[in-house]
Amino acid sequence: MRRAAPLLLIMVLLGSSVAGAVDSAVVRSSPGEFALLAGYGITHRGFGATRTQVQTADAILRYGHFLSDEHGAGWYRGRHELFVELPLHLTVDPRVRTMTGGYLLGSWKFTSSDAVAPYLFAGGGVLYNDLGLATQGTRLNFSYQGGVGLQWFLRTGTALGIEYRYHHVSNAGTADPNEPLNSSKILFGISFYR
Repeated sequence: MRRAAPLLLIMVLLGSSVAGAVDSAVVRSSPGEFALLAGYGITHRGFGATRTQVQTADAILRYGHFLSDEHGAGWYRGRHELFVELPLHLTVDPRVRTMTGGYLLGSWKFTSSDAVAPYLFAGGGVLYNDLGLATQGTRLNFSYQGGVGLQWFLRTGTALGIEYRYHHVSNAGTADPNEPLNSSKILFGISFYR
């Protein structure tokens, strides 16, 4: 987490330096976006039944499709967006292994600002888990997650972003044992609106 702080500071400074210089009206009219996110995740031992520390390096390919025109007024004006994600979670602790699958997430993207686009999201999906942990009874697992993000526009149609997500992985009681992996992820990304 200490390593992510300088990157976060750079993103905030970069975002504030272009604030007002770029019109993000593309979020109000675009049919969708493509994004690539990368970051770090770590489980929270003692949160729920999580006992094992797992650290991940994450890469996520995202397609976002807007489902609505703008709704609301004032600061909460925004649009509904559906994210389809293909994640690759490379575990680096306790051993190098992978988790991959697919996520479907619903999002509310705020459109009241001309320089930034904050958003909320939640959803879930399926993960194939090859961690080799004795505390997980199957390789087929399920995930639910939710979080917040913020995009800064570098130019019309291109944005840098930062996102936090709570991420849960378990086999949903389909096998024993079933230790869940409850973690936090910090992701940085770039989005291209079309």
